[in-house]
Amino acid sequence: MVMASVIQKIIPHYSLARWLLCSGSLRWYQHPTEEELRILAGKQRGKSKKDRKYNGHIENKPLTIPKDIDLHLETKSVTERDTIALHYFPEYQWLVDFTVAATVVYVVTEAYYSIMKPSQEMNISVVWCLLVLAFAVKVLFSLTTHYFKVEDGGERSVCVTFGFFFFVKAMAILIVTENYLEFGLESGFSNFSESAMQFLEKQGLESQGPVSKLTFKLFLAVLCSLIGAFLTFPGLRLAQMHLDALNLATEKITQTLLHINFLAPLFMVLLWVKPITKDYIMNPPLGKESVPLMSEDTFDTMRLWIIILLCALRLAMMRHHLQAYLNLAQKSVDQMKKEAGRISMVDLQKMVARVFYYLCVIALQYVAPLVMLLHTTLLLKTLGNYSWGIYPELNSDTPVENSLLPSSVYSESPPADGKMKVTVVQITMALGSLKNIFTPLLFRGLLSFLTWWIAACLFSTSLFGLFYHQYLTVA
Repeated sequence: MVMASVIQKIIPHYSLARWLLCSGSLRWYQHPTEEELRILAGKQRGKSKKDRKYNGHIENKPLTIPKDIDLHLETKSVTERDTIALHYFPEYQWLVDFTVAATVVYVVTEAYYSIMKPSQEMNISVVWCLLVLAFAVKVLFSLTTHYFKVEDGGERSVCVTFGFFFFVKAMAILIVTENYLEFGLESGFSNFSESAMQFLEKQGLESQGPVSKLTFKLFLAVLCSLIGAFLTFPGLRLAQMHLDALNLATEKITQTLLHINFLAPLFMVLLWVKPITKDYIMNPPLGKESVPLMSEDTFDTMRLWIIILLCALRLAMMRHHLQAYLNLAQKSVDQMKKEAGRISMVDLQKMVARVFYYLCVIALQYVAPLVMLLHTTLLLKTLGNYSWGIYPELNSDTPVENSLLPSSVYSESPPADGKMKVTVVQITMALGSLKNIFTPLLFRGLLSFLTWWIAACLFSTSLFGLFYHQYLTVA
């Protein structure tokens, strides 16, 4: 509630979402007015029908100008007033600012838990991270539904095709053994099934488990196909912005950071490929003796830090990509000048203005996957019972206690007038049993797989987009 009040009071005055767009570094191209186009085309507004006919305006037909007109667009810095007309600006501002608030809550909660070390309190940062993921998925779903509403374009077919592709890919990944991809799904699901069976037996119910392994993996595959479909166009758009940003960058350090930013999902994917990363670090080939460079807990912590640093790099390179997108207006005009024929003034103005009005859509496609990666990693750390320390302390083999209640709760009988207390005790016992079912071992496997899958989808779609814009478009 405190952070909700802070959001309500501070966001109207200090907003990271507005700062990323309106700090003055982004410049957008203004569409030419009708008078400017007339002057460039050497035409004047006629008062009679005869004059309008000779100027290219016949009855209700729009005024046209040559495509090879000598047109130079004027630029202007993005201001807060300009953002009023942007599509999806409220959604963009809410997602970014709420993510900042949730991250602050997470940092404060982690500091509190590291100092006070509470044992029976609910970690409120988990709820905030889940809300961030829910908002990010909702935004991506809303953007994807717009592609399905387009009748003439092929966006709908692209989403469906990539959805089926990622479904098949997920089914193939889920049958790979832990010797190659160390998610921990198998051990996590086995632990979940055993804990659920014990819980049901205590309740007097006979069951072989809440769900079979095949059903569990089928559900995961369907979820992965939906995530892949949502991340299709963000990945394709990122590839185009990456190529344009490279052409704009003049410094070597900027070009290097752009390349690292584009390959960041690949680095995240390789962190869970056991023969490539963990086996070489845990058992490096240093002659006859094998001396591990770090412990397994340290490797898990380093993996979390690498993902967070790569997410920070992607946020830092956001403006380069958005400016590359805004330059598409001038790029479209330059391409138009190479063509023969005429174009109506209205179509030309729409072609230029459309780029700026959809800036927040592109910003959401850039930010939403980043938010999903970041907060899935934070959930992995918290629910998976990892540590932020490079050399973490040794944890017990059972990080979650078997019972969240002291023994006195079971031994002492409730008072005569304590029906409410009995109900509270029963609810607390039920929640304790649920925590024994959903153990950190299950969350480690599930969240590791989801984090890896988001990065894999981003890299797959970006790589396809890079191939498409680099070769197929040119051809």
